[in-house]
Amino acid sequence: MPLPTPEPLFRRDHFINRELSLLQFQRRVLAQAADPAMPLLERLRFLCIVSSNLDEFFEVRVAGVKEQMRLGSLTMTTDGLTPTALHALTSREVHSIIAEQYALLNDTILPALAAEGIVFLRRSAWTDAQHLWARDYFMREVMPVLTPIGLDPAHPFPRVLNKSLNFAVELEGRDAFGRDSGAAIVQAPRALPRVIRVPKELTGLDDAFVFLSSLLHAHVGELFGGMNVVGCYQFRVTRNSDMFVDEEEVKDLRATLKGELQQRHFGDAVRLELADNCSEAMAGFLMKQFALDRADVYRVPGIVNLVRLNQVPDWVERPDLKYRSFRPAQPKELAKGDSIFASVRKQDILLHHPFQSFEPVIGLLKAAADDPDVVAVKMTVYRTGTDSVLMEHLVRAAQKGKEVTVVVELMARFDEEANIGWAAQLEEVGAHVVYGVVGYKTHAKMLLVVRRENGGLRRYVHLGTGNYHPRTTRFYTDFGLLTANEEIGADVAEVFKQLTGLGQAGKLKHLWQAPFTLQPNVVAAIREEAEIARAGRKGRIIVKVNALLEPETIEALYEASQAGVEIDVIARSVCALKPGVPGLSDNIRVRSIVGRFLEHHRIFYFQADGADKLYLSSADWMERNFFKRIEVAFPILDPKVKRRVMKEGLRPYLGDNCQAWELDSDNHYRRKNPRSTRRAAQEILLKELTGSTGA
Repeated sequence: MPLPTPEPLFRRDHFINRELSLLQFQRRVLAQAADPAMPLLERLRFLCIVSSNLDEFFEVRVAGVKEQMRLGSLTMTTDGLTPTALHALTSREVHSIIAEQYALLNDTILPALAAEGIVFLRRSAWTDAQHLWARDYFMREVMPVLTPIGLDPAHPFPRVLNKSLNFAVELEGRDAFGRDSGAAIVQAPRALPRVIRVPKELTGLDDAFVFLSSLLHAHVGELFGGMNVVGCYQFRVTRNSDMFVDEEEVKDLRATLKGELQQRHFGDAVRLELADNCSEAMAGFLMKQFALDRADVYRVPGIVNLVRLNQVPDWVERPDLKYRSFRPAQPKELAKGDSIFASVRKQDILLHHPFQSFEPVIGLLKAAADDPDVVAVKMTVYRTGTDSVLMEHLVRAAQKGKEVTVVVELMARFDEEANIGWAAQLEEVGAHVVYGVVGYKTHAKMLLVVRRENGGLRRYVHLGTGNYHPRTTRFYTDFGLLTANEEIGADVAEVFKQLTGLGQAGKLKHLWQAPFTLQPNVVAAIREEAEIARAGRKGRIIVKVNALLEPETIEALYEASQAGVEIDVIARSVCALKPGVPGLSDNIRVRSIVGRFLEHHRIFYFQADGADKLYLSSADWMERNFFKRIEVAFPILDPKVKRRVMKEGLRPYLGDNCQAWELDSDNHYRRKNPRSTRRAAQEILLKELTGSTGA
């Protein structure tokens, strides 16, 4: 029997639904692909980003909703939707987004690419020479690795990997053994490329491509000699990829997680993508195999899985159809030839990625590995990639006898495998590897270097809003702070002590730390601003985050608005707060910036009666960040650095009238249009910090 629905802690009409807000974000990304002012290959890339984002949306968010439906849960969302109602609404919205996405691809982007000589050859238009090349390629490169599976009692429906490309084939006739099953499945091995370049001599073009699916469609009969292929249909299944590991019960988290990763490929099906020419009989058969309803089926007019097109902009050498390249600037404070330790001792150094280089962070770790006076290095790792130079320097530091401690978050979604690999390598060279705290993900971005100087020890610290991931620092906007401030260093050392040891949490002088003080301090700062406004003085709050969802924090913002505090929220992705509601949030404005770079820095500003309290953080304003993760927010104490954060991290985004979308109280985002001077935050920062227009 389903459990009764608990009474909500907060009024449901105060909140926008998380899933629907996330889908609104996908529409804003899709609008980038639809914008004719964008470089053409970047439009294609944005189209692919929508598909990639939707994959994760189904793997995690929809999977969670369907699991609730399976269990008969009546638990409502913060805005008052049951799982069943939410699933119906999200299904309808995703169907609409995908329809727009494919219409844009087929009617606009592909013809525009073809006009530029970038062509995806359709089977119906192949010349005789192209037919011969395609057959030769198929027989040589594809056929040997295919395993067609006829469906009969001896060959049941195969296990279909998450997000893999597959073909359902309808057949007539009997095979060599007299069997007449009528259907077969062909799985495209992951080793095969999904997009193949066609030789120039066959097309006269440098950039002509053919899809693997086209090759297979054209030659699928080769796999079923003597039988007649009635139909061949692409399909793709998305599965629940959220992993559950009972950390309290497992003895070896790393070993357990490795086992779970294998199962991720075969979680419960949550979505079936089908080519729109698929017969009703085959569609019904596949739905039954994957236990899916009609609302879970997405028919598409073209290739299933547009993510496979993401590699094309990288392959095509057409700078005129891409964003202008730029060279990240080096901070002036590090350009004087001093060692990085000497530079950081003199002053706090702010790094603003991707406009400024990530090299100083790499340089700090390299110096830590090479400097004989460095005695210890401590670092948190959430996402770093499989080929991280940072991790290589950590390994080298351990090999050179430094005391290296690394807190590796094994549960970083979709990066688990890379992190497991790094953990093993670090342990092999004698580093201390810690997997964080049971029940909490370690999401804080902290690097601590301890160096012997003048008969004592000095701490050097890097704190960031983004991951220690050299690749993403090239297209995520993030701040990093290099400091030798003793009090900040002591706070960071205390957090590491908590992560690696046992005992009560020590009091921190400057850092706000989740799950202990971060959310209470944020709420307290909001309420202090409200008290200032009630006293007749100016109250001001500016928040820049990826997501704003936590209900108590939202209610505190409502109360501050009612007290007269002027509040601006810059939330790139999801926002549950309703701005501009009379009597509730009159003084709150919400905007989202979607552009060339993925907005990622988290900035919290409270005017505080002229004290201008400014914090940078790894944390969004979400329940998981506040209560289920190890996070830190760190203050900017240096007035010069504080001015830079305001000038680069907040003001351009509040003034943006090109890439900004403003939210109304009904979860509708409206794009700003410049009426006079054009102001695009990312373009302004590119020009000011690198000298490039970036256009």
